This record gives sequence, structure tokens and C-alpha cells, in this order.
Amino acid sequence: MSQKSYDKSASLYLIPTPIGNLEDITMRSLRLLKEVNYILCEDTRTTGNLLKKYDIKNQLVSCHEFNENNVKSRVIADLKNGKNIGLVTDQGTPIISDPGYKVVQEVIANSLNVIALPGATAFVPALITSGISPSPFLFYGFLNAKSSKQKKELEMIKNNTATMIFYEAPHRIRDTLVNMREILGERRISLSREISKLYEEIYRGTISDVLDELDALKGEFVLVVEGNTENQKYDHLTIAEHVCLYLDDGMNEKEAIKLVAKERNVLKGFVYQEYHNVKGVKK
Repeated sequence: MSQKSYDKSASLYLIPTPIGNLEDITMRSLRLLKEVNYILCEDTRTTGNLLKKYDIKNQLVSCHEFNENNVKSRVIADLKNGKNIGLVTDQGTPIISDPGYKVVQEVIANSLNVIALPGATAFVPALITSGISPSPFLFYGFLNAKSSKQKKELEMIKNNTATMIFYEAPHRIRDTLVNMREILGERRISLSREISKLYEEIYRGTISDVLDELDALKGEFVLVVEGNTENQKYDHLTIAEHVCLYLDDGMNEKEAIKLVAKERNVLKGFVYQEYHNVKGVKK
């Protein structure tokens, strides 16, 4: 059944908040944080700091994974009584690997309005700065924290040819990368941490390359993983065109030549020579 979002009836507003830099919030989000009757939030202290920065005074109601089932009945009653409600999580767009899904489900089931605002989310900047093909992509979120279950999940998706995006905690990132290398094989990845913050960093290379660089890192991680390329055919491309394909994807020349040599089962020196022969002619 279709439903109009803008019929002026009371609504639940899904409001994105910054993922790091507090300036990354829209004017519309700030207006609604002021105007709604109250705000559902994951952590009242975190959201309170954001509201304080923008001098917004509004009621905060805790809504997290442990009380969401109880909160949803209050939300339905308040919406039916004409109250507008905002829903935020600690960082980024609500529902994406965060609480709020059960509340939204209940609101929809009661034929009440849910309105989502566009805004900050961590996986988009991680994808577009990865140098790995952005389309198609699969957003997976968090893998299972238990190693044996995580390996089973990776087995299920290892043949997927789309670029895959994961969230991971700092204390699990090394073990996750080791499991990925075992199940998925050596692939190109990009690992972003502290996106939009002062110490933002991006690690790019093969899984082994990134593992060699990892230290005791802190912060939130977004992991972008190249899809399965083993079954892709490049017979229609010359070797030089094959190298250029990866250069266009953001690889440097050394990485591109190494990957082409592996995929075509030829020596790197041969690929280098073929590419530079054509490159020299074009000059």
C-alpha cells in the first residue's frame, strides 16, 4: 500500500548526525531537531553534546537495542496523538548497523509516516575514496564476531563479484582480515578509519599489504573489499588495456601490472614491457 510522506500528519523523522566532524549536518536536520516534540537517541550523552553545540534544547528519550521493543509502543501512541518524533543514532544515518529498525517497522505497520533525511553515513566516503570499483557494491555491515561463524559468512559471499563493504571494530580488524585472506584469497582492499576526523587515515593495497601496516589502531573502521575477479574474462582486452582498466580504478602502475600478471598467468616483466610498448607509441 502506498503512503505519502508529506501529508502533514505526525511523522517519525530519521535524522542523520555527523560521523566525526560536527559540521557535517544539514540545515534541515538542525531545524527538525529543534521542531520535533522529542528525539529518540542511542546515547543521550552523545546526542546531548551535538545539541549543545547548536544550542538546541529538546527532550531526549533513550532508544537502544535493549529497550527498543518497549519504546515502540510509546512512539505509536504519540504519533497517533499528533506528535512529531525524531530518531537519531550516535553517528551517521539511523538504522544502518544501528538501533531503530524495530521502531520503524512498527510505525509502518500502523500506517503512520516515516520520513528519512539524507545525510552523513560512513560507508559512502569509504567507498568513493577506496580506488576500488564503486559499482555494483554490496553493503554488508558487521560480520559475526565469532571467528567460526564469520568464516561461514565469508564462504557464502566469496563468489560475489560486487565490491563489498564492511564495518569492523578496532579490536577485531586484524583477525577479520586474516579470515578474509584465508577464505576470499588475496584481494585489493581499502581500510578507512576516523572518517571526517582530524586523524582520518586510509590504508590501500592487498589484504597482506594492509596487515603489514596495521598497528594498535583506534577508531571506527570501514573495510572495502574487491569482489571476486577470478571468473572474469579479459580476453577481449589487450594487456595494455587490461593494465589501463586498473589504472582507471585508482591503482598505481606497479599494482596494476602485478594484478594483470596474476590474472593472465604471465610474468610481470612481460606485462610491463607490453604496457610500456603501447604507452611509448601513444606518446
